[in-house]
Amino acid sequence: MITLESAEKALKDVYLDVVANQLNMNSNPLLGKIKQSTGDVWGKKIIKAISFGINGGIGAGSEDGALPNASGTSYLNFQAELKNLFGKIEISDKAIRSSSSNTGAFVNLLNNEMENLIKSSSFNLGRMLYGDGSGILAKIDQTTSSEEQTAKTYKVDSTNKLMEGMIVNFVNTTNGASISGAKPNCKIVYVDRINKKVVLDQQSTITLTGVEGLVIQDSFGKEITGLGKIFSADSTLYGIDRTAYKWLNPYDITLSGEFSEISMQEVLDLQEETYGTEVDFIACSAGVRRLYQAYLNSYKRNIDIMELNGGYKAISYNGIPVVADRFVDDEEMYFLNTKDFTLHQLCDWEWLQGDNGKILKQNANYATYSATLVKYAELICDRPCAQARLKGIK
Repeated sequence: MITLESAEKALKDVYLDVVANQLNMNSNPLLGKIKQSTGDVWGKKIIKAISFGINGGIGAGSEDGALPNASGTSYLNFQAELKNLFGKIEISDKAIRSSSSNTGAFVNLLNNEMENLIKSSSFNLGRMLYGDGSGILAKIDQTTSSEEQTAKTYKVDSTNKLMEGMIVNFVNTTNGASISGAKPNCKIVYVDRINKKVVLDQQSTITLTGVEGLVIQDSFGKEITGLGKIFSADSTLYGIDRTAYKWLNPYDITLSGEFSEISMQEVLDLQEETYGTEVDFIACSAGVRRLYQAYLNSYKRNIDIMELNGGYKAISYNGIPVVADRFVDDEEMYFLNTKDFTLHQLCDWEWLQGDNGKILKQNANYATYSATLVKYAELICDRPCAQARLKGIK
């Protein structure tokens, strides 16, 4: 007979390892290339000593002259707070009772919940990898009319980070403050990706000033430090002043002229000649990938296909996978050495447990039970200067 105890046991002993492996390896091609480690975690923080430059105590001299002056390797301490990543499932008491005598029905129930959890968590993990840590999904277009707002419809600058079912809040995109008159915890009902509009389940009539945006519920400034932050113009990264240590700034190059393999090779040569970087991952928007494929076709070149961790397939440039990811902005291409990245974590994915050790908890005043998957982690790039982005690819 299926009970809450047997459901708990299944979540702990059967599903946890499967879900953790799926999220770590199969949620996003880039995440599948990044190593994960519990090292350099001190309490709630990551403190990581990073060396830069080379040892200066070298030189050539005369036979009886003075030896070179010693100059050891330079170090900086990167510091970052561990981010709290959550995924939650919910099962009704009625569903459990109705399948109590039918093991197959109960397994199907849990499988469905786990598949949906993996799908939504994978989407958000991928989004965070390319995000700036702010959690901003889209900015509201000021041309949104009052009639559209009455119809719960809002024009946005981009839809690539939006998905039906998301719970979102309106915030000031510069400081995360709530927007006057906006309803909290709105659910996305429909995303019009052609006309760049989003339809919510609640009506909010707000005065648009150009700073309004949508953020995942209560997540502003609480997401992992993704590529958007590394390539941003922010003056600090991992607690270090980037104006004082300019090697913390990656290469950000705007393409001049037409896109070709030569423009890609120029970026790779710059990285290799300056920092000895071996790029092993190229990410771009779908439009840029199509442009690259059209370029190859125009010269009657074969398109090589590679298989990546997690079963993903990608086209290849000189043995380097070129991956189209929905979270890369239009007209952009990233050139990354994934060996420079580490997802530091306090632990791998675990179920949140109550005082009694239970992971399935009744929701107060509701005939439902919920379980929460949790991971405390942060992404660190040891050598931001060795990464590059090519922009303006028309």
